[in-house]
Amino acid sequence: MRIDETPGAEPPAIEKRLTGIGVSPGIAIGPAYLGDRGEITVSENRIAEAAVESERGRFAEAVAMSVKQLRKLRSRATALPGEASDEIGYVLDAHLAMLANSRLVRGVNQRIGRQRINAERAIQLETDEIGKTFAAMADPYLAARGEDIRVVSGRLIRNLLRKPYVPYSGLSGGAIVFAEEVTPADTALMDPRRIGGFATEFGGPEGHTAIMARALGLPAVLGVPDLLDRAQPDSEVIVDGTTGTVILNPSPETREVYRLRRAALQRERRQFGRLRRLPAVTRDGIEITLEANLELPVEVEHAMAHGAAGLGLVRTEFLYMNREDLPSEDEQYEFFASLVRGMEGRPVTLRTLDVGGDKLPEPLAGYAAADAANPALGLRAIRLSLRERRLLDTQLAAMLRAANKGRVRILLPMVSTLDELRRTREAMEQVARRLRRRGVAVPDPLPPLGAMIEVPGAALAADALAGEADFFAIGTNDLIQYTLAIDRTDEQVAHLYDPLHPAVLRLIQFAVEAAVRRRIPISMCGELAGEPRFAALLLGLGLRELSMAPQSIPRVKQRIRSLDMVAATRRARAIMDQADSGRIAALLDDFNATVGTA
Repeated sequence: MRIDETPGAEPPAIEKRLTGIGVSPGIAIGPAYLGDRGEITVSENRIAEAAVESERGRFAEAVAMSVKQLRKLRSRATALPGEASDEIGYVLDAHLAMLANSRLVRGVNQRIGRQRINAERAIQLETDEIGKTFAAMADPYLAARGEDIRVVSGRLIRNLLRKPYVPYSGLSGGAIVFAEEVTPADTALMDPRRIGGFATEFGGPEGHTAIMARALGLPAVLGVPDLLDRAQPDSEVIVDGTTGTVILNPSPETREVYRLRRAALQRERRQFGRLRRLPAVTRDGIEITLEANLELPVEVEHAMAHGAAGLGLVRTEFLYMNREDLPSEDEQYEFFASLVRGMEGRPVTLRTLDVGGDKLPEPLAGYAAADAANPALGLRAIRLSLRERRLLDTQLAAMLRAANKGRVRILLPMVSTLDELRRTREAMEQVARRLRRRGVAVPDPLPPLGAMIEVPGAALAADALAGEADFFAIGTNDLIQYTLAIDRTDEQVAHLYDPLHPAVLRLIQFAVEAAVRRRIPISMCGELAGEPRFAALLLGLGLRELSMAPQSIPRVKQRIRSLDMVAATRRARAIMDQADSGRIAALLDDFNATVGTA
């Protein structure tokens, strides 16, 4: 008699597959640990005017307790591996700053007095108000910074209500944490030797939690709907952080498949480690430069560990986040100089401020025009910087000073006209003269000034722009969206986001050929650059410099080292003769299969 036929026996658990967002590659197999439900229910209680100061005192105690907890976490985090320790240190420092005299703290105190409500509800209302500003930002990286405010607010509310945190530090045996959400501070309590990985119902790839998971090497999947309702405590589960798959109650066959995949990934990682010091050279001897995109200062170590030949794109927007004042020239200089020193002589490409639209970070709110009908086509990026010269001049001064420390290039976002390049070059020369009058050293010649090719107009006018720019960087994320009139974050049209659309490829080709004719460097720093599948096509179109997330470098390097440039160029020409993206995909995938998949 089979076990499932035994009278009164529990029926065997059925395998279930759930899908989320894979944010940290790897495979974890182990028992599920179900964490608490996330947000605590908060009621609104009216208080008497005489009780306002007492309630503010309760809030002050919660702030003090939160500061004490974060400092303790900061101390414990120093035991984490180098990169993870730096990353969580940066996050916790930012959280501590939010508990100083910040907009959040001031706003809560004002609400307690103005609305005469309890501190918990005042925190919740103020957080919602601040969160709307972040959520409205078009850039997913900037939008994700709102998560920090929410995490700090949750800590304050828990301390007001005396609700303890989940003791992840006590888990062992390769447990896999399932939770509504996992904060960056939670990850500081996760020992990779004891915990296999984690999955959550909320979160995305741009947040600090995702960055921490990658730094710790923990497989992680975020944004899995109804995860806690479907999982059972201590049941066997699989988390695939590469594909974004979570499997509950895997069958013996599934378990064996993933066990073999995990072993293959471990072998691959060892192989990638050996690739770190090898050049990215094709089989016929053409060397390709692979650089890293950087969003946070602690990622320098990550870039170096993966063999980056430089920083092809440094986003500067984080300097303006979670604060009420504008970053000073000295503050920006210190950040830029630390990057240049950290890259040890490798080139660093600093992009000027790329924000705008209908919502701006708080310190920039005074620079915004009236709400735009279409923010994506409005006052943003270099347009905003040129209109508000104080923003641009401060950034340029800091960048020019940092250029004394090493090889710096300055990149302008969303360029569409020659005038924007000329006006920025004039501004840079004016700033240089002012610095010299102050007795500050300035490089001679000044750093190269480049244009991002991320709107169709710039690609089509690349010949003219190449006469003024010192280099180009193709930003494929925006180029695809603007070319196809598709917001890839809109699930109704996201399926139409097609990097192999003939129009997109022709615009890339126009930009590359214009740069080659003018003999200026051209790189690609969008997501296409970090996908091994597209490497042969991009190299065949003439690109010799690619910039990507640091963890993508080994895979792309491995692919490049398997390619023959002559064959890749021949296939790219055949692809450019096609008018159908399906046919283009077939030709590319056939070529990849012929010479070995990446």
